[in-house]
Amino acid sequence: MFIPFAGVTQTWDDYTAKTAAVFAPLGVSVTGIHSVADPVAAIETADVVIVGGGNTFQLLKECRTRGLLAPIVDVVRRGALYIGWSAGANLACPTIRTTNDMPIVDPQGFDALGLFPLQINPHFTNALPEGHKGETREQRIRELLVVAPELVIIGLPEGNWIQVAQGHATLGGPNPTLVFTAGKEAVPVAAGHRFYHLPPLPTGRVAGAVNAAPAGFPRGAAAGSGLSA
Repeated sequence: MFIPFAGVTQTWDDYTAKTAAVFAPLGVSVTGIHSVADPVAAIETADVVIVGGGNTFQLLKECRTRGLLAPIVDVVRRGALYIGWSAGANLACPTIRTTNDMPIVDPQGFDALGLFPLQINPHFTNALPEGHKGETREQRIRELLVVAPELVIIGLPEGNWIQVAQGHATLGGPNPTLVFTAGKEAVPVAAGHRFYHLPPLPTGRVAGAVNAAPAGFPRGAAAGSGLSA
């Protein structure tokens, strides 16, 4: 089941068609949640929940309005696979406070799915174009850590992913990833790093998270700068 609600500048039908074309060679049939008569029932019976990128505020608003947040959590905890890239990775976190997106709509709160216990900042880069006087991404993350020092924030760059399975959250991808905590220097970690080990969900899986869906996505469980479960 594909959730295309983060798509703003493309129709949900078009977004679903693009996603279906990527998954078709894997033998996976993709249906857009917006096209079914009973979205809650569709989520409750889904084997895989795929959440696309785009605008995180729009995504959370639509999911909340349609009553999909709790059913997604429930079905993943019962064993469904969650795959999310960009905004879909943000949605898997406790809140969407580490999104890069403009708040184009009011989602009636920042609380999200909480499938992944840490915060992800997808598409992380600390690049600062010459002459640019705005803040870097790290400076923005540091602002959040001032007001919420309890958070652990993962700056996940393009091409990297996090796979969660059997209670392990493992980094994949070719690029260094930064882990931010309040009052400390960012810690660089590489592929194979485990962010935590917890007792696994009863039967659930969380695997990978992506910044943008690359050609041939998913590779294994997930890809990019985001999260899947």
